[in-house]
Amino acid sequence: MTLHIETPALLFSATSLILLAYTNRFLTIATIVRGLRQHYEQKESSKTLLEIKNLNLRLTLIRYMQMFGVLSLFLSVFAMLLLFLEYQLSGIYLFGLSLLCLLISLGISFWEISISVTALRLHLSDLIEKENK
Repeated sequence: MTLHIETPALLFSATSLILLAYTNRFLTIATIVRGLRQHYEQKESSKTLLEIKNLNLRLTLIRYMQMFGVLSLFLSVFAMLLLFLEYQLSGIYLFGLSLLCLLISLGISFWEISISVTALRLHLSDLIEKENK
């Protein structure tokens, strides 16, 4: 199998956009956590504390999403360097590893999104219960 130097370069735009999306999610959740913390300090509530714990887990997952995304980009660049230096086999393996890191990042992203949806449904359940009464 022959891998050309342009192939790993294809990941650059996709990985950059994914990292931007991850950063936006991180910043949004960080803002929500700050607001919830102020709310909790004013009026201690077990529900608010559970929300903060949920958001803390999501922030941890986003950190790992970003880490594997950056690692994917790093390995793609390194694979390009090896292909440029005509180390074909090493370049192929590193590119494969970069794809694996990207898959891990996307898998963690899916997990984080499912946690987010579950939390939103919990919020909506209160409204649905009031409507049904």
